[in-house]
Amino acid sequence: MTSRAAYVVGAFEHPARSLPGRSVASVHAEVAHGALRDAGLNFSDVDAYFCAGDAPGFGAISMAEYLGIRPRYTDSTETGGSAPIAHLGHAAAAIADGRCDVALVTLAGLPRQSTSRTFRLEYPEGLEAPEDEFEQPFGATTPALYALAARRHMYEYGTTSADLAAVKVAASRHAAVNPNARLRNEVTVEEVLESAMIADPLHKLDCCVVTDGGGAVVVVAEEIARSLPRTAVRVLGYGEASPHGSGGDVPLTSVGAQLSGPRAFERAGVRPADIKYASIYDSYTITVLLTLEGLGFCEPGQAGRFVREGALVAPYGRLPVNTDGGGLSNNHPANRGGITKIIEAVRQIRGEANPEVQIPNCDLAVAHGTGGWLTTRAGAATVVLGGVG
Repeated sequence: MTSRAAYVVGAFEHPARSLPGRSVASVHAEVAHGALRDAGLNFSDVDAYFCAGDAPGFGAISMAEYLGIRPRYTDSTETGGSAPIAHLGHAAAAIADGRCDVALVTLAGLPRQSTSRTFRLEYPEGLEAPEDEFEQPFGATTPALYALAARRHMYEYGTTSADLAAVKVAASRHAAVNPNARLRNEVTVEEVLESAMIADPLHKLDCCVVTDGGGAVVVVAEEIARSLPRTAVRVLGYGEASPHGSGGDVPLTSVGAQLSGPRAFERAGVRPADIKYASIYDSYTITVLLTLEGLGFCEPGQAGRFVREGALVAPYGRLPVNTDGGGLSNNHPANRGGITKIIEAVRQIRGEANPEVQIPNCDLAVAHGTGGWLTTRAGAATVVLGGVG
């Protein structure tokens, strides 16, 4: 991907899923400390800092002061749930250009402590989105927008609610062996279909969990990675995209993965068939189906059959996905789960995932994030990881 290689040397996921009495800034600090400790580095080593809209105050500037770091490079790219993966790609590029040597990426949030939870499309106070007056009056909630994509996929390809449910079943099996998972109970297809309808055809168990917490990763230049005792995971390729619905001109089943995925694979010099493990953003079960197709792991319309046949289940499925339980069962911190996708991919390549879901000889993984909202406007970011050093 670059002339000066970048490696992930530290990764940390907050173990808690509910954090009363904390501030968002303090959770950012906790996960930052955890990732640096994992890497064998200190805050004084950090010369680049990355965060998104979940960071309080004036973004990277406020947080850098709070964390006690003096970065020579900052990035506050905001693409929703895909932002941490975008940050990882941007950090690798900055390292390649010599703009920094040690990059820290953090994400944190406390949505479970909010007094008013909503699934409406909302933006920071004071910002008026250009689409608000056209969409808000008609109930453009997040579940409803994803339900449109699900219903269209069903219409075009014969996908069923049971196919969607199979994604949740796989996630629940993985979460059952994760002691930190928000939901550790295994579920069946029938139980998913019997759960409350949220936005037809999406049931309650088709939707991700809501959790406090966060995570962080540390990305460094190759010469620094070689000096550290921890296993380093190389950033092999990266791609991003900011697709949108173009007022209905783009099919409802189109996703950014169709653009970001090929770019990441090309830069890494690999094909989808080479991938041993995939961390795929799973805000809803339909997100996973569409991403599997978008990244090229399945032909269009075939993802339902793919998951129904057990392909996602670790350790011996055709393509194990979200072996930590994913956003559907484990963790969706700050209502944007991209950071956890990187962390579990790093665990798998290091051989440090839970033994019951560790994929044998996992030397190549992909992490993909979806931000924003399917069927309207979204951010997408894909990173290929491997090359343990």
